[in-house]
Amino acid sequence: MNATDWDLKENSVDPMDDRKTRAATWFESLRDMICETFERLENELSSGPLAERPPGRFERKAWRRTDPSMPESDGGGGVMSIMKGRVFEKVGVNISTVYGRFKEPFNKQIPGAQENPSFWASGISLVAHMHNPHVPAVHMNTRMIVTSKAWFGGGADLTPALDMPEEVAHFHKVLKDACDAHDPDHYPRFSKWCDEYFFLPHRGEPRGAGGIFYDYLDSGDWERDFSFTRDVGRAFLDAFVPIVRRRMNRHWGEEEREKLLVKRGRYVEFNLLYDRGTRFGLQTGGNTDAILMSLPPEARWP
Repeated sequence: MNATDWDLKENSVDPMDDRKTRAATWFESLRDMICETFERLENELSSGPLAERPPGRFERKAWRRTDPSMPESDGGGGVMSIMKGRVFEKVGVNISTVYGRFKEPFNKQIPGAQENPSFWASGISLVAHMHNPHVPAVHMNTRMIVTSKAWFGGGADLTPALDMPEEVAHFHKVLKDACDAHDPDHYPRFSKWCDEYFFLPHRGEPRGAGGIFYDYLDSGDWERDFSFTRDVGRAFLDAFVPIVRRRMNRHWGEEEREKLLVKRGRYVEFNLLYDRGTRFGLQTGGNTDAILMSLPPEARWP
């Protein structure tokens, strides 16, 4: 090996390290974009019982993680961004980048972690619960996970408490357009996956009105998969924000509020009993408050 070859080897950058940095940076920028947009919605409320309140603002709280498999070792961390306002009763937009080793037997459930339990994971997770029952709750997350394999996952789904077929159709159309720009097979596959995943077996009913859900996305072209995941994040704003603007000033009463709280009870049941993200966070020693951010401030089981 000559001196030039040695210098190239010493200064080479692992392509996966660059990809990790780019993904984590994107999730942070998407967080900032969403928080700014949601705060603008808080400013725009003009009528209703809460219009006299001051607009809400996000409060951020950083947290650090110790890897449970290696006491005292750095395991990454994240930032919680929580807002309780007059449009959003509670919305969390959290980002995290964590790493370490999966504990047994959880590693056997993760692709590529059976032989080597080391992992790296970065992502954004959002759940919004609204004051006005005429505005649906919404969930969005996208993530990148690396073991001996590397893949993307995520999606977005809508949970209305009242009947609003035109808004559900809008939400699905925007997501379909984003999917179709990459692969015409994405939307039918990921929409069906969402319906099957966000289902309450013990109730025999869906959690909400669907959307898209995907996981283990590794086409062999990382740039293509990353581009799709970025477009899912951008499409989320186009799908959800117009719905909020159209409906947040509508009048609502106790009957609609009761339906909202009961629907939230179903949301709680799913997230505590079935949600894989909740299990992943708890099994990897994540921040409990960030993991349970998805729970609403108030729910009801009549």
